[in-house]
Parts: sequence; C-alpha cells; structure tokens
Amino acid sequence: MTFWKPVAALAAAAAMSVSPAFADHHKSAKQKSDIVDTAIAAGSFNTLVVAVQAAGLEATLRSEGPFTVFAPTDDAFAKLPEGTVETLLKPENKDKLVSILTYHVIPGAVMSSDIAGKTLDVKTVEGSTASVDATDGVKIDGASVIQADIKTSNGVIHVIDAVIMP
Repeated sequence: MTFWKPVAALAAAAAMSVSPAFADHHKSAKQKSDIVDTAIAAGSFNTLVVAVQAAGLEATLRSEGPFTVFAPTDDAFAKLPEGTVETLLKPENKDKLVSILTYHVIPGAVMSSDIAGKTLDVKTVEGSTASVDATDGVKIDGASVIQADIKTSNGVIHVIDAVIMP
C-alpha cells in the first residue's frame, strides 16, 4: 500500500531528527518523560509523532501543560482513506493538520477515573467540543480508548483506535 512508504520514510527521518533531542531529555528511572518522548518510546505512534512535528506542535506538547492527549496509533492512522496522511503532511495543509491534531488534546490532565460512569462534552484545544462516553469503557467521538492513563511529566495519554475529526 502506498500509504506506508512516505510515512515510513518520514518516520525514519523523524526518528533521526529526534534522537539527539531524546538523548538530551533522558530522564532517570524515577522521572517521567513528556508526552512527545513517551509517544516516541512507545513505538506505536510514529505517524502521530511525524504529524505533530510537521504541524509545529512538538514544542507545545513538550511544554509544562498539563495536557490530556487522545493519541491515535499507527494502526488508527492506517484506517484513514489512502493518501490522507500524505496530503495532511504537505506544508500547504498545515492549518488543517493543526486543527485535527489539537482536536485530540484537552487542557488539563484527565484520568479515566475522573470521568468513569459519565457522558460529557469536552472543549478541545482546537476549540470544538468532543463527546466523551465513559459509561462502558471510554469513547471519544466514537473512537475507543484502548489503553488509558499513561502518565507523563506534562499530562496523560489515552491511546485510541481511530483518528477523530473536528
């Protein structure tokens, strides 16, 4: 599938470009990594990391926060129609990419236990409202949280199985 060739090349380039930064941000075993370093270390968010870098959001997601990030996996990005990621990564589509990525972020650190049993609408960093249903697991705009409460130094990551759109 042609989707993976450009993404794999971009992911490899991103890995090379972030390796020195990762070394500089090396934490002792007792310190938590920030959202970006945690995503890089996990190895299943290569597309997300490349997109964050292309959108110019890396510094923000390394800042103090706190942020709650609903992080789509590489498999979630692969479910998008062929060519979508490549199109979004083009410089002329940066505003659209920023909009999509910031829709996956809410201010503050929200743990799954904070919302268990509730349905609510949350304001995203993008500015729109997303629907969260935590009555049976956790879903945001229909995407399921497949791993919750990954604590980082500047917030929390909840892994989701789909890319959500504003």
